[in-house]
Amino acid sequence: MAATTTLNPRAAALAAWGAAWEELRPGTIERLLSLAAADIHFRDPFHDVRGREALRRILSRMLERVPNPRFAVTDRAFGIEAGYIRWSFAWGEGEKGGRIEGLSEVHLGADGLVTAHLDHWDSASQLYARLPVLGGMMRLLARRVGGG
Repeated sequence: MAATTTLNPRAAALAAWGAAWEELRPGTIERLLSLAAADIHFRDPFHDVRGREALRRILSRMLERVPNPRFAVTDRAFGIEAGYIRWSFAWGEGEKGGRIEGLSEVHLGADGLVTAHLDHWDSASQLYARLPVLGGMMRLLARRVGGG
């Protein structure tokens, strides 16, 4: 997502963080990590870790195991205490691919480095529900809870 105007330092840091995710490949992990504080807190539905090394391991493992992963930032905003990046993550191709949409809450330190990246997305409906056996059980549970 290209910026069209001059950004204030916080907005520029958030834009750079989003761009680093969009450019994420095995050879670009260090660029993303250079924008993170040494003790960054990273949380998604599967991980809750602190530190660049822990984040490096998660990213490396994801890039090794997930076919053709691609992030696209679709929007950015700032609140009072944090920035927010809306994104789409796609992988694979055709029927062997998939897509997840989510929002990342991004906290910045006074030095402009990312101190926390907290993902918010629904793993139940966007990932688990697509799995053959587990998906069927989740749809059944949703119907029972939802009354439908």
